[in-house]
Amino acid sequence: MRIHDQVAIVTGASRGIGAACAKTLAREGAHVVLVDLLPSEETKQEIAQINPNVKTLSFEVDIRNKEAIQDLVKQTHEEFGRIDILVNNAGTASRLDLEEMTEEMWDRDIETNLKATFFLTQAVIYPYMKEQQYGRVVNISSISGIIGGHLSGFEPGSTKGRSGPAYAASKGGVIAFTKWVAKEVGSLGIAVNSVAPGGVETAITKGMAYNVDNQSIKRMGTTEEIAEAVLYFASKESAYTTGQVLKVCGGAAIG
Repeated sequence: MRIHDQVAIVTGASRGIGAACAKTLAREGAHVVLVDLLPSEETKQEIAQINPNVKTLSFEVDIRNKEAIQDLVKQTHEEFGRIDILVNNAGTASRLDLEEMTEEMWDRDIETNLKATFFLTQAVIYPYMKEQQYGRVVNISSISGIIGGHLSGFEPGSTKGRSGPAYAASKGGVIAFTKWVAKEVGSLGIAVNSVAPGGVETAITKGMAYNVDNQSIKRMGTTEEIAEAVLYFASKESAYTTGQVLKVCGGAAIG
């Protein structure tokens, strides 16, 4: 097992990419802390079937709440004595265009996708990863943060309803934040990288039409494919890799 007996925190773990990441890390031997606004009981039960030898904790919290974040990180360290891996996955995606975008929806995406990533990364690295001189932080961004929004819409051929400007801005911010922190903490034995998915079949993308004909690989991605990329950044195989953005998008963002 590639990460046997390590401890991983995964946000947005009740479903979708987060659940797939949690199960993949558990399969490879990590104890997993599940963080979500929603109950993560189903993910917890599936992990028990995949690898009954790992432990799981779950927290139902709003990751925009700094105090709640600090508390769950502290409890995790008290329970396991270490924190090795952080997967910042939880996020929101408003589908309003610039003309219709409201301040409320802008703030929701920026605070959930970017600000909460800052809260968790800071709380996990200082003091815990710093003290143990080891850590892996993997931030789930998006090709929307690279190319300004994936071409998709409510109907085939339409861009009405594609992920909005707040989502693109927040994910672009996650990418820049990833690179900045990677430069800051590399000397502490901590690697910080990002996985940038393209169109992936999840509850968030259900009912959306993606123009996969413009991709090299002409299909939607799966949550498991994203999770395997996260596993690479979480494992020893990526020991000499930091500050990188791995696009897992079927070729939608080549270049």
